[in-house]
Order: sequence, then structure tokens, then C-alpha cells
Amino acid sequence: MIDANQTLGLIATTTPAATPVFLKHRLDFCCGGGRKLEDACRDAGLDPQVVLDEIARAGTPTPPQRWDLATLPQLIEFILHHYHEPLRAEVPGLIHAAKKVERVHAQKANCPHGLAEFLEQVHGELESHMGKEEQVLFPAILSGARGDQLHMPIRVMMHEHDDHGANLQRLRQLTTDFQPPPEACATWRGLYAALANLESELMQHIHLENNVLFPRALDPDETSA
Repeated sequence: MIDANQTLGLIATTTPAATPVFLKHRLDFCCGGGRKLEDACRDAGLDPQVVLDEIARAGTPTPPQRWDLATLPQLIEFILHHYHEPLRAEVPGLIHAAKKVERVHAQKANCPHGLAEFLEQVHGELESHMGKEEQVLFPAILSGARGDQLHMPIRVMMHEHDDHGANLQRLRQLTTDFQPPPEACATWRGLYAALANLESELMQHIHLENNVLFPRALDPDETSA
């Protein structure tokens, strides 16, 4: 039974159906996962009970995977295949589309000038971050490292997650909250829809690491293998 005194991260972990509701109301359950639902709703001008009621109605016939109950190797494998691989495949296409939109619609007032350049920066930061996880952190976890052994690399990853969160805010600014203007062509509209999906996927990606994988890896008594 969830309540407004629980943190966003805990609710998203134990009730995965809550994440679409949080995304809808722009409640940060990844980098801001340590905040209580009540406090986050207050700052966003939302009624916590309304949000809780929406979560209660969001259940699906097949409940989403509870990754806090999976083994650490299963969780890491999911992160690699469900998030890392798609990011590498999809972001270059978004950069290409943004360049086309900026080139074709350069004279229009609503053109997202600077979007392609910023996406290239985001791409570089994501590649660097994922490389550190794949080459250093994840192998250490899989080899059995726990607790203090992982404190520094996890601290670095969480700091970079904060940077990713700030990048998502900047993407919203550049794209007017991913809302294409009336004159937008099909490529422009498709680009903004894809960027909205990128935000959703990246937030859930960061949530799984910040609120599920990292706390378990830092627990010296964690034996999941």
C-alpha cells in the first residue's frame, strides 16, 4: 500500500505502474527519487491524493517487472539491452533529424535553433557515461564487489545522472516542452515525439540505477548474483 509519505523512487520501484503517472505530471522519480510524494506534489501544485488515485487506476493485467526482486545480473542485463543499446542506435538519428529541421525551417520563428548541436553534446555525454558503466562499474558489481568498494564509481555515476537530468530540462526548453508548432512538418513532429520518448526512457533508466541497482550494490550484505 503506497502513501504520500513514501519517496518517489520507492513508489516507482515497488509499483512500476506509477512511472507513467509521474511522467505525466513531471514528477522527477529518477534524480529526485529521494523526495517524498507529498513534498514533490506540493511544489508542483498537485494534490497527492489525486496522484495516488491515478496510480491505483494505472494497474495493468500483466504487472510490470519488479526489478528490485530480480538478481543483479538480471537487472544489469536489462539495463544494457533495454536502455544502452537503444540509446546508441536512436540518438544519432535524432541528431540527423534535428539538423534537417534546423536547415529547412531556419527562417521560421519557432525553429529549434541549437537543438542539433545540443543533441550532439548529449550523445557524447551518454556515450562516455555508458562506457564507464560497461567497462568499470557493471563488471565490478558482477564480480561481487559491494559496499565501500563501489562508493566512488557510483558517486560519479549519480553526479552524471544529475547532469543528464539537467540536459532533459534543456531539451524541453529548446522544444517548447516537445510541442511542435502548427507549421511543423512531419519530420519536425516526429522529432519532438521521439525526444519525448527519449525523456521517458532516460528517466526510467536513471531511476533503475539510482533507486534500485546502486543501493543494492552499496549494501555489503547484498548477495544477489
